[in-house]
Amino acid sequence: MNNNFDILVVGCGLTGSVIARELAEKGNKVLIIERRDHIGGNMYDYVNENGVLVQQYGPHIFHTKKRELYNYICKYAEWQNYKLTCGAVINGKYTPTPFNFKTIDDFFDTEKAAKIKDAIKTEYPNQEFAPVLELLNHKNPVIREYAEFLFNNDYAPYTAKQWGIKPEEIDPSVLRRVPVRFNYETGYFDDEFQVMPKTSFTDFFKNILNHPNIEFKLGTDAKSWIELKDESKEIFVNGEKFEGKVIYTGAIDELFGCKYGKLPYRSLRFEWETENKKSFQDAPVVAYPQEKDFTRITEYTKLPEQDVGEKTVYAVEYPLPYKAGEDNEPYYPVPTEESQTIYEKYRKEADSIPNLLVCGRLGDFKYYNMDNALEVALKIIKNIKL
Repeated sequence: MNNNFDILVVGCGLTGSVIARELAEKGNKVLIIERRDHIGGNMYDYVNENGVLVQQYGPHIFHTKKRELYNYICKYAEWQNYKLTCGAVINGKYTPTPFNFKTIDDFFDTEKAAKIKDAIKTEYPNQEFAPVLELLNHKNPVIREYAEFLFNNDYAPYTAKQWGIKPEEIDPSVLRRVPVRFNYETGYFDDEFQVMPKTSFTDFFKNILNHPNIEFKLGTDAKSWIELKDESKEIFVNGEKFEGKVIYTGAIDELFGCKYGKLPYRSLRFEWETENKKSFQDAPVVAYPQEKDFTRITEYTKLPEQDVGEKTVYAVEYPLPYKAGEDNEPYYPVPTEESQTIYEKYRKEADSIPNLLVCGRLGDFKYYNMDNALEVALKIIKNIKL
């Protein structure tokens, strides 16, 4: 096969698709190869047999504080405002997340609840939230006690299930992602722009990829196409030396045959349920930290609101280790000191190959929200050398 394209993009998720579109706009012939049988990466959604729009790989909501990123996605789809609400079930009781003053009211008697809220107002007079790690180390024993309750009943058991390691082994950045609120405000995000597509995320990707200079092949594994030459730092595609640019958004360790060891990723298994009722739970996404095996449940008739009569569809998420070659996906890089050391070896080798660019969540071994992934992709386009 002749390589009659200028750019090879591996992976049809947000990073790969945006880079492909921007390079195509500049006149480059771009071929995207994708291991899975659909576009959109983990944002892929579809209408199921019950007429409900569901997301195959878990819930996604586009949210950002940056207008330029919001304006960019508006070029390829119409969007509707959507404020995500989430919660957690602790000791059999639902409470909103991020945890707020209602959480204090839910789990402490009136006198103790008032004492905790007064302590927070005194110590954080002009602050709306703080990470639980900060509260756990606070000098005020009342605040520490509240933080310990949250940590022991939510953060610790949830983290142990989600990441498959002890909480003390996880990188602190993971526990900083979800704040503790110092008010009665609800809503999972505080970003100015919080939206869902009016049609679907898959439609959004179709529009991004709709360009005469873009072709894509689904069900195509990069390992069967790409060969890296260690000594010459050359890339061969389909057995031919490739002079163009390869943009690789897959797992970086697999690109190099796991020669320095496998990087740890967490995967998910979903159990889909349909019930003949309007509502299953109090919010679209609810965490169940104290359940033995599963972490959370997403009710898709609420994400966004969909009226399909007396019926609801939800997915129960079970975390598990990712194993390459099996029927699972690498969702979350597991950031530890050891995994970061392994990653740096792969990154150094990737950077030594002139026409290879490794990026994206799996390539960078970082957890990206959608706006992070989009921003990284646009920065790459701005600085890329072809």
